[in-house]
Amino acid sequence: MIRTAISLIYLITASLQAEPLKVASLHPLIADLARQVGGDQIEVVEIMKPGGDIHHFEPSPKDLASMRGARLVLASGKELESFLPKLRDSLGAGIQILEVGEKIPSIPATCNHDDNEKTEEHHHHGADPHWWHSAENMKRAARILADAFSAAAPANEATYTSGAKAASKRFSELKSWAQKEISVIPRDDRKLVTAHAAFGYFCKEYGFEPISVLGIGRGDDSSSKHIAQTIQVIRDNKIKAVFPEDQANPKVLTEIVRGTSVKTGQTLIADGTAKEAHTFETMFAHNVRAIVEALK
Repeated sequence: MIRTAISLIYLITASLQAEPLKVASLHPLIADLARQVGGDQIEVVEIMKPGGDIHHFEPSPKDLASMRGARLVLASGKELESFLPKLRDSLGAGIQILEVGEKIPSIPATCNHDDNEKTEEHHHHGADPHWWHSAENMKRAARILADAFSAAAPANEATYTSGAKAASKRFSELKSWAQKEISVIPRDDRKLVTAHAAFGYFCKEYGFEPISVLGIGRGDDSSSKHIAQTIQVIRDNKIKAVFPEDQANPKVLTEIVRGTSVKTGQTLIADGTAKEAHTFETMFAHNVRAIVEALK
């Protein structure tokens, strides 16, 4: 009888431990990655859904209510979510906020202008928060999630480890595909001109020179001097195309195109939140195809 009772308690405990881990995500790309890593042993609540704007989003009282029962809140990190300190206070000590990008190597976020103003708006913004444009960074993120999930739900560790390995394999395959696609672009033409400095990690991984007008911010305006400098860079380097970004005002690039007659490439997905492309695979494939088509 005692053995039966102990066995029953063990089975109940094991069953509870094996239940899916509930997490909340503040970025669609991370929500998708969490599902890839966690499989059927993860329950993901998407707080910021596809179509949202990561630069202006802030959780509502309804969002806070939907986080109840979650063990982890997954944030992108690198100071992208300025509301995190307030969110920590609202959630209390029972829920851990994991900044996925915190352990991923950073690159500085600067723009290309060379003048004496060096204002905060146009020149220096600390670390570039757009780490998800790198396949290697996504592999790192998969391991970070697997470790965090395993710490929160040890009974499911094998599932999380296996999921992270499978995701990493897919990201490696995507990187190889991208390198092959990009190889048709002459090295002298691998200059990526965008309004905002959102593609630094992509450029570093695939051998492009990033050229941006507005730095990391989402401001719509740039000084006439900055625009003139970019126009001169385009002329001097015989750049083939410039690229608008989803959710960004195209005003600055329109002025540059008017001043150079340079081609406008397809719209790039900068933040990974587009309704039609809010997974790493769909965002990355779209951007690679758009860049190759315009610059080859």
